[in-house]
Amino acid sequence: MVIKMSRPLHRGVPAIRVTSSSNGLLDSQVKEQIEKEELDRNQSSHRSRHRLTILLLKSSLVVIVILALTGSFWWTLSISTSSRGHIFHSSRRLQEQLVSDLWDIGELSFGTSRMKEIEFCPGELENYIPCFNVSENLDSGFSDGNEYDRVCRQGSRQNCLVLPPMNYKIPLRWPTGRDIIWVANVKITGQEVFTSGSLTKRMMMLEEQQISFRSASLMFDGVEDYSHQIAEMIGLRNESNFIQAGIRTILDIGCGYGSFGAHLFSEQILTICIANYESSGSQVQLTLERGLPAMIGSFSSKQLPYPSLSFDLLHCARCDGSFLIEVDRVLRPGGYFVWTSPLINVQSSLRNKEKQKRWNFVRDFAENLCWELMSQQDETVVWKKTSKKTCYNSRISGSGPSICSKVQDVEFPYYRPLQNCIGGMHSRRWVPIEERATWPSRSNLNPSELALYGLHLDELNEDTANYRIIVRNYWSLLSPLIFSDHPKRPGDEDPSPPYNMLRNVLDMNARYGGLNAALLEARKSVWVMNVVPTTGPKYLPLILDRGYFGVLHDWCEAFPTYPRTYDMVHAEGLLSLESSQHWRCTMLDIFTEIDRMLRPEGWIIIRDAALLIDSARVLTRRLKWEARVIEIESNNDERLLFCQKPFFKRQPS
Repeated sequence: MVIKMSRPLHRGVPAIRVTSSSNGLLDSQVKEQIEKEELDRNQSSHRSRHRLTILLLKSSLVVIVILALTGSFWWTLSISTSSRGHIFHSSRRLQEQLVSDLWDIGELSFGTSRMKEIEFCPGELENYIPCFNVSENLDSGFSDGNEYDRVCRQGSRQNCLVLPPMNYKIPLRWPTGRDIIWVANVKITGQEVFTSGSLTKRMMMLEEQQISFRSASLMFDGVEDYSHQIAEMIGLRNESNFIQAGIRTILDIGCGYGSFGAHLFSEQILTICIANYESSGSQVQLTLERGLPAMIGSFSSKQLPYPSLSFDLLHCARCDGSFLIEVDRVLRPGGYFVWTSPLINVQSSLRNKEKQKRWNFVRDFAENLCWELMSQQDETVVWKKTSKKTCYNSRISGSGPSICSKVQDVEFPYYRPLQNCIGGMHSRRWVPIEERATWPSRSNLNPSELALYGLHLDELNEDTANYRIIVRNYWSLLSPLIFSDHPKRPGDEDPSPPYNMLRNVLDMNARYGGLNAALLEARKSVWVMNVVPTTGPKYLPLILDRGYFGVLHDWCEAFPTYPRTYDMVHAEGLLSLESSQHWRCTMLDIFTEIDRMLRPEGWIIIRDAALLIDSARVLTRRLKWEARVIEIESNNDERLLFCQKPFFKRQPS
């Protein structure tokens, strides 16, 4: 807006005596001085009028709200009882609109800097993960591998939008995308693939733009034979019997590129890949790009953010002795630990005394953890964790780690330092996997199991029924939008829509895992990362006991994943939860983190209190999201914010 202002007359300019020779120069100086004073007065006057206008607007709206509330109160007292409900609802909606308008004016009062769109990050941050800044860690004195650990510093977050790589392409739909990914989407080059030794056993290039993971190829690292071998070592006929043996969830530590989990997925086995942060050629990034569960783990010095007794089987290559205590903590009673290492090769160990010494140490350490050595073949060994607590008391005094005290044995560790004692012994969830229901019956916990979490069966059934309706509504919203924008892509032929519209979902406030349960019940080919906020009720053990995967997380910190990870982010009640904590971080902080994790053209669904949704709607403009607010007929106190992240292509520099 252009404002024209007339030039005011200024009185009281002092007279200046000048000589004829300097008359022209001084006239010019006096003129400049007068103009500068006039300009300063104009700007000061304009700022004063702007502040006065904003103050008057705020005051007027506050008066209107007070009058509206007062008038509504006295008018409601004077009308018939039969009309009060309708009028109260209309009055309440008017109040909400006034509060929303006050929010917008409040944003305007801070100037255009608060309303302008957030800028894009520099190109070098295309794979940026807050809390994993190696250079900052080195400057702080971290070394010997600890520089790759997770360190969340105050103010480490970048308030910018991460752009995809130059030639980024939308991933191929599942299941095609499980076996073929675009090279440009991940931080690895074709040259690195061919020169990375064992990588060539798992991967091969297709043309110049794609990487193919061929489970049926002779070049592949025999993952099918390997899975079959593990099943036999456990005492099963093949990997299809894992479910009958009580194995549903597997934690794969240092997973390569997720091929072990990709193979087991067809057997209804849920395998989560966890690996350390890597500056290039990341295991986690490639696994996620394939549409498989993965997250970055910082396990060289910290406990994992999972409750004790969480997984049925752990698979690891080259885990050392100190970390075996953490493996024991998260493994269920009667669960299995599969370790693959060159140290196990008998012939190699006999020739190398140092290897033999290290292998003997690990074997004795496992025995002192009350693990039973079940089988040893080639470079693989399988142990079974004891189901009986009495085993720990029968050990020779002073042999192996002691049992943690109640103070040390924290049920919900959040990146605590590794403990040098056996954890999980004080948990009420000490139930051998043989005594648990097998999948999929496991997802429906019985009343005695629910009682451990202070829940009744009716509460879980009500949550399940509610999410059935929610998922049906979400799918109704998504289907026409996705298939109108993208009627067909490579890989859409099998399976048929809508089963391949989404591959993974991040549920930021998962509660009992109801969204996960409803998606599986509706036969959607989707896996869910169930996140339980550190500030909310601790239902993560319940989610894990139901046979789903989940993690504890503080949403005022960055989630341990690479950019462009998830197809959809879902948050129900998260904003209310954070506001009840007096906003330890801003709503904008949370939303920029959502944008970082979400794939281009990904979806955001936020369900929360109406006033919070109205506030969130304002922020979507700054994030460049395409957003709309949807009324929820069954609940007038809540609204749905439905957004899509656009695909912004980076321009050549």
